[in-house]
Amino acid sequence: MSVLKDGAHGAGTEPVDVNDPRLSRFDIVREGARRDDIEIVTYESQFQGTNSKAEKRVVRNIAMLFLLCGAGATVFLVFYIVWPWEFELGHARSDYYTPILGISLGVSLLALGFAILAWAKKLLPHEVSIQDRHNKPSSDEDRLITGQTIAYLGEEMGVQRRPLLKGAIGLGLLPLGAVAAAPLVGGLIQNPHRDAQPMMFHTGFDPVPNHGELVRLTRADGTPIRPEDVSVGGQITVFPGIPHGATNKYADSPTLLIHLRGEDAAQARAASDADEINRDSMWGNFIAYSKICTHAGCPASLYEQQTNRLLCPCHQSQFMITDNARPIFGPASRRLPQLPIKLDDEGFLVAASDYKETVGPDFWERP
Repeated sequence: MSVLKDGAHGAGTEPVDVNDPRLSRFDIVREGARRDDIEIVTYESQFQGTNSKAEKRVVRNIAMLFLLCGAGATVFLVFYIVWPWEFELGHARSDYYTPILGISLGVSLLALGFAILAWAKKLLPHEVSIQDRHNKPSSDEDRLITGQTIAYLGEEMGVQRRPLLKGAIGLGLLPLGAVAAAPLVGGLIQNPHRDAQPMMFHTGFDPVPNHGELVRLTRADGTPIRPEDVSVGGQITVFPGIPHGATNKYADSPTLLIHLRGEDAAQARAASDADEINRDSMWGNFIAYSKICTHAGCPASLYEQQTNRLLCPCHQSQFMITDNARPIFGPASRRLPQLPIKLDDEGFLVAASDYKETVGPDFWERP
Protein backbone atom coordinates (compact mmCIF):
# COMPACT_ATOMS: atom_id res chain seq x y z
CA MET A 1 0.00 0.00 0.00
CA SER A 2 1.31 3.53 -0.83
CA VAL A 3 0.09 7.08 -0.19
CA LEU A 4 1.11 10.20 -2.17
CA LYS A 5 2.66 12.79 0.15
CA ASP A 6 3.54 16.39 -0.56
CA GLY A 7 7.09 17.18 0.51
CA ALA A 8 10.70 16.53 -0.41
CA HIS A 9 11.62 13.01 -1.28
CA GLY A 10 13.54 11.55 1.57
CA ALA A 11 12.09 13.82 4.21
CA GLY A 12 12.00 12.22 7.62
CA THR A 13 12.21 12.96 11.32
CA GLU A 14 15.46 12.96 13.30
CA PRO A 15 17.64 11.71 10.43
CA VAL A 16 20.75 9.65 11.17
CA ASP A 17 24.11 10.69 9.73
CA VAL A 18 24.56 8.09 7.00
CA ASN A 19 28.27 8.97 6.73
CA ASP A 20 28.88 7.69 10.25
CA PRO A 21 31.45 4.86 9.81
CA ARG A 22 29.98 3.01 12.75
CA LEU A 23 26.80 2.31 10.83
CA SER A 24 26.45 -1.06 9.16
CA ARG A 25 25.17 -1.35 5.63
CA PHE A 26 21.80 -2.52 6.89
CA ASP A 27 21.66 0.48 9.26
CA ILE A 28 22.02 2.75 6.23
CA VAL A 29 19.38 0.78 4.38
CA ARG A 30 17.01 1.04 7.34
CA GLU A 31 17.68 4.78 7.65
CA GLY A 32 16.96 5.15 3.95
CA ALA A 33 13.68 3.34 4.49
CA ARG A 34 12.76 5.70 7.32
CA ARG A 35 13.58 8.79 5.27
CA ASP A 36 11.51 7.48 2.42
CA ASP A 37 8.61 6.79 4.78
CA ILE A 38 9.07 3.04 4.47
CA GLU A 39 8.14 0.86 7.39
CA ILE A 40 9.92 -2.49 7.34
CA VAL A 41 7.33 -4.72 8.91
CA THR A 42 9.21 -8.01 8.51
CA TYR A 43 12.81 -8.80 7.55
CA GLU A 44 14.12 -12.15 8.63
CA SER A 45 16.19 -15.01 7.31
CA GLN A 46 14.51 -18.25 6.43
CA PHE A 47 17.22 -20.22 8.24
CA GLN A 48 18.41 -20.57 11.81
CA GLY A 49 21.95 -19.22 11.70
CA THR A 50 24.40 -19.01 8.81
CA ASN A 51 25.31 -22.07 6.73
CA SER A 52 22.80 -24.29 8.48
CA LYS A 53 21.99 -27.73 7.11
CA ALA A 54 18.68 -26.48 5.74
CA GLU A 55 20.40 -23.59 3.96
CA LYS A 56 23.08 -25.85 2.49
CA ARG A 57 20.41 -28.21 1.22
CA VAL A 58 18.58 -25.36 -0.53
CA VAL A 59 21.87 -24.07 -1.97
CA ARG A 60 22.69 -27.54 -3.34
CA ASN A 61 19.27 -27.84 -4.96
CA ILE A 62 19.54 -24.42 -6.61
CA ALA A 63 23.09 -25.18 -7.73
CA MET A 64 21.86 -28.43 -9.31
CA LEU A 65 19.23 -26.50 -11.23
CA PHE A 66 21.82 -24.06 -12.56
CA LEU A 67 24.09 -26.96 -13.54
CA LEU A 68 21.15 -28.68 -15.24
CA CYS A 69 20.55 -25.43 -17.12
CA GLY A 70 24.15 -25.45 -18.28
CA ALA A 71 24.02 -29.15 -19.19
CA GLY A 72 20.93 -28.65 -21.34
CA ALA A 73 22.49 -25.67 -23.09
CA THR A 74 25.70 -27.65 -23.67
CA VAL A 75 23.73 -30.51 -25.25
CA PHE A 76 22.03 -27.96 -27.51
CA LEU A 77 25.39 -26.54 -28.61
CA VAL A 78 26.98 -29.95 -29.22
CA PHE A 79 24.09 -31.29 -31.30
CA TYR A 80 23.68 -27.96 -33.10
CA ILE A 81 27.27 -28.28 -34.29
CA VAL A 82 27.87 -32.01 -34.83
CA TRP A 83 24.49 -33.65 -35.51
CA PRO A 84 23.46 -34.06 -39.20
CA TRP A 85 20.71 -31.61 -40.05
CA GLU A 86 20.34 -31.81 -43.83
CA PHE A 87 17.13 -33.43 -45.06
CA GLU A 88 17.35 -37.11 -45.98
CA LEU A 89 14.60 -39.28 -47.39
CA GLY A 90 13.35 -42.10 -45.19
CA HIS A 91 14.16 -42.68 -41.54
CA ALA A 92 17.49 -40.98 -40.80
CA ARG A 93 19.39 -39.39 -37.94
CA SER A 94 18.47 -35.95 -39.26
CA ASP A 95 14.87 -36.64 -38.15
CA TYR A 96 16.00 -36.16 -34.55
CA TYR A 97 17.86 -32.88 -35.10
CA THR A 98 15.02 -30.48 -34.33
CA PRO A 99 13.50 -32.54 -31.44
CA ILE A 100 16.90 -32.77 -29.73
CA LEU A 101 17.44 -29.03 -30.02
CA GLY A 102 13.94 -28.29 -28.72
CA ILE A 103 14.12 -30.67 -25.77
CA SER A 104 17.62 -29.65 -24.68
CA LEU A 105 16.88 -25.93 -24.87
CA GLY A 106 13.54 -26.46 -23.14
CA VAL A 107 15.20 -28.33 -20.26
CA SER A 108 17.83 -25.59 -19.98
CA LEU A 109 15.33 -22.73 -19.80
CA LEU A 110 13.01 -24.66 -17.49
CA ALA A 111 15.86 -25.37 -15.08
CA LEU A 112 16.89 -21.71 -15.16
CA GLY A 113 13.34 -20.63 -14.36
CA PHE A 114 13.03 -23.05 -11.45
CA ALA A 115 16.45 -21.96 -10.13
CA ILE A 116 15.41 -18.30 -10.07
CA LEU A 117 12.06 -19.12 -8.44
CA ALA A 118 13.68 -21.35 -5.83
CA TRP A 119 16.27 -18.67 -5.04
CA ALA A 120 13.56 -16.05 -4.51
CA LYS A 121 11.22 -18.31 -2.55
CA LYS A 122 13.62 -20.44 -0.53
CA LEU A 123 16.87 -18.51 -0.10
CA LEU A 124 16.22 -14.77 0.13
CA PRO A 125 15.07 -13.28 3.47
CA HIS A 126 11.38 -12.60 4.00
CA GLU A 127 10.58 -8.90 3.81
CA VAL A 128 7.32 -6.97 4.11
CA SER A 129 7.50 -3.17 3.74
CA ILE A 130 5.00 -0.35 3.39
CA GLN A 131 6.02 2.80 1.48
CA ASP A 132 4.46 6.22 0.95
CA ARG A 133 5.05 7.82 -2.45
CA HIS A 134 6.60 11.28 -2.92
CA ASN A 135 6.51 13.86 -5.68
CA LYS A 136 9.88 15.63 -5.27
CA PRO A 137 13.36 14.71 -6.59
CA SER A 138 15.92 12.78 -4.55
CA SER A 139 18.69 14.42 -2.51
CA ASP A 140 22.40 13.52 -2.60
CA GLU A 141 22.03 11.51 0.57
CA ASP A 142 19.10 9.64 -0.93
CA ARG A 143 21.26 8.65 -3.87
CA LEU A 144 23.95 7.43 -1.46
CA ILE A 145 21.34 5.43 0.39
CA THR A 146 20.05 3.97 -2.84
CA GLY A 147 23.53 2.86 -3.84
CA GLN A 148 24.11 1.26 -0.46
CA THR A 149 20.71 -0.41 -0.69
CA ILE A 150 21.60 -1.98 -4.02
CA ALA A 151 24.94 -3.15 -2.66
CA TYR A 152 23.17 -4.57 0.39
CA LEU A 153 20.76 -6.48 -1.82
CA GLY A 154 23.77 -7.90 -3.63
CA GLU A 155 25.15 -9.07 -0.31
CA GLU A 156 21.82 -10.58 0.68
CA MET A 157 21.77 -12.60 -2.54
CA GLY A 158 24.52 -14.56 -0.83
CA VAL A 159 26.57 -15.30 -3.94
CA GLN A 160 29.88 -14.13 -2.46
CA ARG A 161 29.64 -16.36 0.60
CA ARG A 162 28.22 -19.31 -1.33
CA PRO A 163 30.95 -20.41 -3.77
CA LEU A 164 28.94 -23.43 -4.87
CA LEU A 165 26.22 -21.14 -6.20
CA LYS A 166 28.76 -18.83 -7.80
CA GLY A 167 30.34 -21.70 -9.73
CA ALA A 168 26.97 -23.22 -10.62
CA ILE A 169 25.71 -19.91 -12.01
CA GLY A 170 28.82 -19.53 -14.14
CA LEU A 171 28.72 -23.10 -15.43
CA GLY A 172 24.97 -22.87 -16.03
CA LEU A 173 24.61 -19.49 -17.70
CA LEU A 174 27.73 -19.42 -19.87
CA PRO A 175 26.52 -22.27 -22.12
CA LEU A 176 23.06 -20.69 -22.23
CA GLY A 177 24.63 -17.44 -23.42
CA ALA A 178 26.51 -19.39 -26.07
CA VAL A 179 23.19 -20.92 -27.17
CA ALA A 180 21.84 -17.44 -27.87
CA ALA A 181 24.83 -16.67 -30.09
CA ALA A 182 25.11 -20.09 -31.77
CA PRO A 183 22.38 -19.66 -34.44
CA LEU A 184 23.73 -16.23 -35.36
CA VAL A 185 27.33 -17.37 -35.61
CA GLY A 186 26.47 -20.78 -37.04
CA GLY A 187 24.74 -19.25 -40.03
CA LEU A 188 27.93 -17.43 -40.97
CA ILE A 189 30.36 -20.35 -40.78
CA GLN A 190 29.60 -21.97 -44.13
CA ASN A 191 29.15 -19.77 -47.19
CA PRO A 192 26.19 -21.13 -49.20
CA HIS A 193 27.83 -19.76 -52.37
CA ARG A 194 31.12 -21.59 -51.87
CA ASP A 195 30.61 -24.26 -54.54
CA ALA A 196 30.89 -23.91 -58.31
CA GLN A 197 27.16 -24.71 -58.31
CA PRO A 198 25.90 -22.87 -55.19
CA MET A 199 22.97 -24.67 -53.60
CA MET A 200 21.00 -21.48 -53.04
CA PHE A 201 20.93 -20.81 -56.79
CA HIS A 202 19.40 -24.18 -57.68
CA THR A 203 15.85 -25.39 -57.07
CA GLY A 204 13.74 -28.27 -58.34
CA PHE A 205 13.18 -26.36 -61.60
CA ASP A 206 16.82 -26.77 -62.62
CA PRO A 207 16.81 -28.84 -65.86
CA VAL A 208 20.34 -30.22 -65.34
CA PRO A 209 19.41 -32.90 -62.73
CA ASN A 210 16.34 -33.65 -64.89
CA HIS A 211 18.56 -35.06 -67.66
CA GLY A 212 18.51 -31.68 -69.39
CA GLU A 213 14.72 -31.77 -69.85
CA LEU A 214 12.75 -28.63 -68.98
CA VAL A 215 10.77 -29.13 -65.78
CA ARG A 216 6.99 -28.85 -65.93
CA LEU A 217 4.91 -26.79 -63.52
CA THR A 218 2.66 -29.21 -61.66
CA ARG A 219 0.08 -29.30 -58.91
CA ALA A 220 0.82 -30.86 -55.53
CA ASP A 221 -0.40 -34.21 -56.86
CA GLY A 222 2.06 -34.06 -59.78
CA THR A 223 -0.44 -33.31 -62.58
CA PRO A 224 0.88 -30.82 -65.16
CA ILE A 225 -0.80 -27.48 -65.83
CA ARG A 226 -2.09 -25.96 -69.04
CA PRO A 227 -2.74 -22.21 -69.41
CA GLU A 228 -6.52 -22.75 -69.50
CA ASP A 229 -6.38 -24.36 -66.05
CA VAL A 230 -5.90 -20.94 -64.40
CA SER A 231 -8.71 -18.39 -64.80
CA VAL A 232 -8.00 -14.74 -65.60
CA GLY A 233 -7.00 -12.95 -62.40
CA GLY A 234 -6.46 -16.27 -60.67
CA GLN A 235 -3.38 -17.88 -59.22
CA ILE A 236 -2.18 -21.34 -58.27
CA THR A 237 0.77 -22.73 -56.34
CA VAL A 238 2.90 -24.92 -58.56
CA PHE A 239 5.78 -27.31 -57.91
CA PRO A 240 8.54 -28.82 -60.07
CA GLY A 241 7.29 -31.84 -62.00
CA ILE A 242 10.01 -34.19 -60.83
CA PRO A 243 10.06 -37.03 -58.26
CA HIS A 244 9.33 -35.63 -54.78
CA GLY A 245 8.95 -32.15 -56.31
CA ALA A 246 6.14 -31.23 -53.89
CA THR A 247 7.92 -32.49 -50.76
CA ASN A 248 10.32 -30.89 -48.31
CA LYS A 249 13.20 -32.16 -50.41
CA TYR A 250 12.46 -29.20 -52.68
CA ALA A 251 11.14 -26.82 -50.07
CA ASP A 252 12.74 -23.91 -51.93
CA SER A 253 10.70 -24.55 -55.09
CA PRO A 254 7.01 -23.63 -54.41
CA THR A 255 6.05 -21.01 -56.97
CA LEU A 256 3.03 -18.80 -57.44
CA LEU A 257 1.70 -18.88 -61.01
CA ILE A 258 -0.56 -15.88 -61.74
CA HIS A 259 -2.81 -15.30 -64.75
CA LEU A 260 -2.85 -11.52 -65.04
CA ARG A 261 -5.56 -9.46 -66.71
CA GLY A 262 -4.66 -7.92 -70.05
CA GLU A 263 -3.69 -4.41 -68.89
CA ASP A 264 -1.87 -5.71 -65.84
CA ALA A 265 0.00 -8.25 -67.96
CA ALA A 266 1.15 -5.53 -70.36
CA GLN A 267 2.44 -3.46 -67.44
CA ALA A 268 4.19 -6.48 -65.90
CA ARG A 269 5.76 -7.45 -69.24
CA ALA A 270 7.11 -3.93 -69.79
CA ALA A 271 8.72 -3.95 -66.33
CA SER A 272 10.03 -7.49 -66.78
CA ASP A 273 11.55 -6.82 -70.21
CA ALA A 274 13.19 -3.66 -68.93
CA ASP A 275 15.02 -5.74 -66.32
CA GLU A 276 18.16 -7.56 -67.46
CA ILE A 277 17.52 -10.61 -65.28
CA ASN A 278 13.76 -11.00 -65.81
CA ARG A 279 13.69 -10.24 -69.56
CA ASP A 280 11.49 -12.69 -71.54
CA SER A 281 10.44 -14.52 -68.37
CA MET A 282 6.67 -14.22 -68.91
CA TRP A 283 4.55 -16.36 -71.19
CA GLY A 284 1.48 -14.59 -72.51
CA ASN A 285 -0.37 -13.10 -69.57
CA PHE A 286 1.19 -15.56 -67.13
CA ILE A 287 3.88 -14.66 -64.64
CA ALA A 288 5.50 -16.82 -61.95
CA TYR A 289 7.29 -15.75 -58.76
CA SER A 290 8.91 -17.67 -55.93
CA LYS A 291 6.52 -18.17 -53.05
CA ILE A 292 9.35 -17.96 -50.50
CA CYS A 293 9.46 -14.50 -48.92
CA THR A 294 12.88 -12.86 -49.14
CA HIS A 295 12.59 -11.58 -45.57
CA ALA A 296 12.31 -14.70 -43.41
CA GLY A 297 11.24 -17.49 -45.74
CA CYS A 298 7.52 -17.45 -44.99
CA PRO A 299 5.02 -18.30 -47.77
CA ALA A 300 4.14 -15.05 -49.56
CA SER A 301 0.83 -16.27 -50.94
CA LEU A 302 -1.91 -13.69 -50.25
CA TYR A 303 -2.61 -12.30 -53.72
CA GLU A 304 -4.71 -9.12 -54.05
CA GLN A 305 -6.13 -9.29 -57.54
CA GLN A 306 -7.36 -5.67 -57.63
CA THR A 307 -4.06 -4.10 -56.54
CA ASN A 308 -1.70 -6.76 -57.92
CA ARG A 309 0.04 -6.97 -54.58
CA LEU A 310 1.39 -10.15 -53.05
CA LEU A 311 1.36 -10.17 -49.25
CA CYS A 312 3.37 -12.24 -46.82
CA PRO A 313 1.19 -12.97 -43.74
CA CYS A 314 4.10 -13.43 -41.32
CA HIS A 315 5.59 -9.93 -41.20
CA GLN A 316 3.32 -8.02 -43.62
CA SER A 317 5.80 -7.59 -46.47
CA GLN A 318 4.12 -6.62 -49.74
CA PHE A 319 5.41 -7.11 -53.29
CA MET A 320 4.19 -5.43 -56.48
CA ILE A 321 3.52 -8.19 -59.03
CA THR A 322 3.48 -5.87 -62.03
CA ASP A 323 6.89 -4.39 -61.14
CA ASN A 324 9.18 -7.43 -60.87
CA ALA A 325 7.74 -8.26 -57.41
CA ARG A 326 9.49 -5.23 -55.94
CA PRO A 327 8.95 -4.89 -52.15
CA ILE A 328 6.77 -1.88 -51.42
CA PHE A 329 5.95 -2.39 -47.75
CA GLY A 330 7.27 -4.29 -44.74
CA PRO A 331 10.68 -5.62 -43.74
CA ALA A 332 11.55 -7.44 -46.99
CA SER A 333 14.34 -5.58 -48.79
CA ARG A 334 14.79 -7.81 -51.84
CA ARG A 335 12.29 -8.65 -54.58
CA LEU A 336 10.86 -12.11 -55.18
CA PRO A 337 12.77 -14.05 -57.87
CA GLN A 338 10.83 -14.56 -61.10
CA LEU A 339 10.69 -18.00 -62.73
CA PRO A 340 11.04 -17.94 -66.54
CA ILE A 341 8.15 -19.92 -68.06
CA LYS A 342 6.95 -21.09 -71.48
CA LEU A 343 4.93 -23.89 -73.13
CA ASP A 344 6.35 -27.27 -74.11
CA ASP A 345 5.40 -29.19 -77.24
CA GLU A 346 2.38 -30.73 -75.53
CA GLY A 347 0.96 -27.40 -74.39
CA PHE A 348 1.95 -27.66 -70.72
CA LEU A 349 3.64 -24.84 -68.82
CA VAL A 350 7.32 -25.50 -68.10
CA ALA A 351 10.18 -23.59 -66.49
CA ALA A 352 12.35 -22.18 -69.28
CA SER A 353 15.26 -22.32 -66.83
CA ASP A 354 15.87 -22.34 -63.12
CA TYR A 355 15.51 -19.16 -61.07
CA LYS A 356 18.15 -16.60 -61.97
CA GLU A 357 18.25 -15.06 -58.49
CA THR A 358 18.65 -16.52 -55.03
CA VAL A 359 15.40 -17.94 -53.66
CA GLY A 360 14.35 -17.06 -50.13
CA PRO A 361 16.19 -15.03 -47.47
CA ASP A 362 19.85 -15.05 -48.51
CA PHE A 363 21.60 -13.31 -45.62
CA TRP A 364 24.96 -13.53 -47.33
CA GLU A 365 23.66 -10.93 -49.75
CA ARG A 366 21.74 -8.79 -47.29
CA PRO A 367 22.00 -5.14 -48.44
